[in-house]
Amino acid sequence: MITTIKNSDLTAVIKHFGAELCSLKDNSNTEYIWGGNPEFWGKHSPILFPIVGTLKNNSYQYNGKDYQLSRHGFSREMNFELIDKQENSATFSLTSTDETLQRYPFDFELFLIYTLENTSLKIEYKVINKGKSKMPFSIGAHPAFDLPNNFENYSLEFENSAPLTFHLLEEGLISNTTEQIQLDKKQLQLNYKLFENDALVFKKLPSKSITILENSKPILKVSYEDFPDLGIWTPPNAPFICIEPWFGYSDTVDTFGNLFKKEGIQVLDSNETFKSRFSIEIL
Repeated sequence: MITTIKNSDLTAVIKHFGAELCSLKDNSNTEYIWGGNPEFWGKHSPILFPIVGTLKNNSYQYNGKDYQLSRHGFSREMNFELIDKQENSATFSLTSTDETLQRYPFDFELFLIYTLENTSLKIEYKVINKGKSKMPFSIGAHPAFDLPNNFENYSLEFENSAPLTFHLLEEGLISNTTEQIQLDKKQLQLNYKLFENDALVFKKLPSKSITILENSKPILKVSYEDFPDLGIWTPPNAPFICIEPWFGYSDTVDTFGNLFKKEGIQVLDSNETFKSRFSIEIL
């Protein structure tokens, strides 16, 4: 099933499976979200919960028991319930089940709220700890933006010209090695060589927005003031770029499996609510 929301400037389509944004078009019918061709990557904009990235050995320990949790968690592979629908907004909910408790022994309710305001789509996450104990989690976005023309015609503009420090990945885990990217007048020209070693992972990135430009013309802006961490990714020769605001990231190579001690983890007290949001603005 899908749900469509509209305003005078934009139309957005969200799948109930994963509560995943699969289309964002303007009045000229220009599509801004990757179409999900499985030749490159069969997703559009999945939610990452209750972890972001990869756990070491895809496992962790809690109360003396080992649990298995695959990359990016399970929420992107579950059906959400549409609980509110207005012309320009839609709210989806996912609640813990017997199945999720086998992999993640915490009672939760997760909400995704999509709202169109003028030429922006605002995406809000809300996480409620429904259990009696503290609940560790990470959450993140993974939107893929369609780049239909030559990949190297596109660039990313950051908020300032400071060099970007990113962490290299080692078999999907955060290594102890960092590298720097120099920007040219706040801009990073895209090329596939940047992603030869998988995603660029930024911890505590100072820039809180990124603008996609085509031949120096701004197209789209992603703003993520609430989010401390960020990933940027595309697979080889794919005609899209993912700009991924995160709370947390993959395990480090020297992690020891305690989810509460995981770098970047969030912890909610019983009945506590976490909220964050980011926006996609068409320019």
